[in-house]
Amino acid sequence: MTILITGATGQLGGAVVRYVLDRTDEQVIVSVRDPEKFDLDGVEVRQGDFDQPGTLDFRGADKLLIVSAEAPDADTRIKQHTNAVAKAVEHGVGHILYTSITDADTSTVGVAVVHKATEEAIRATGIPFTFLRNGMYHENYLGVLSGETVAVSTKDGRVASAARDDFALAAAVALTTEGHENQVYELTGSTTWSFPELAGDRFRDVSDDDLLAAGVPAIFVDFFKAIREGVFAEVRPDLEKLIGRPSRPIVVG
Repeated sequence: MTILITGATGQLGGAVVRYVLDRTDEQVIVSVRDPEKFDLDGVEVRQGDFDQPGTLDFRGADKLLIVSAEAPDADTRIKQHTNAVAKAVEHGVGHILYTSITDADTSTVGVAVVHKATEEAIRATGIPFTFLRNGMYHENYLGVLSGETVAVSTKDGRVASAARDDFALAAAVALTTEGHENQVYELTGSTTWSFPELAGDRFRDVSDDDLLAAGVPAIFVDFFKAIREGVFAEVRPDLEKLIGRPSRPIVVG
């Protein structure tokens, strides 16, 4: 079996590769925009850019993990992902795995439109799929929680987040074990937390408009709004089942 992983120079993709190498002796290939940034031994490296589909080479892949790309707008990200999906079809990939977001098909979070469109494109291929719907990463909020003042618009909304490393392990398990075809995994942490709970006296309740006026990127304000509305509060069992243990709790400081 041959496993091919995109985005392997990123934090999530790189961690997935390391876990896969620990778990299997099967051939592992990575597709990265800049091969000079990838430095793990024992891995075939292919140069590939989602913006230039002619560079993508997924030939020979029994399992392909498409790690969602980063781009400044939704339309660009959707195009990048559909380029990769089309190339997977062209090259006869046997199984597509994709890192999505919680409740991608119904979520009110702005970025969910990217993941919904990508999931639909993958389903339309008829190729067996696995959607790894990652919830919030601890790491997205540790910087905010470590400040002298924690000014957010979440109120007491709770978050079932998990460590990026746990999401990476879940992806590696799905890549190296059988029985994941046509499965949708809602991946969340095993416990929940809130900003007032972790920040204590440092917590300051502000509005979305206050944050936007202060220059906080709109995408983060959208996530704070989603937390306030309980979008990421539900604990699901899928992450624990895949990694075989409870997820690691968030630790501040």
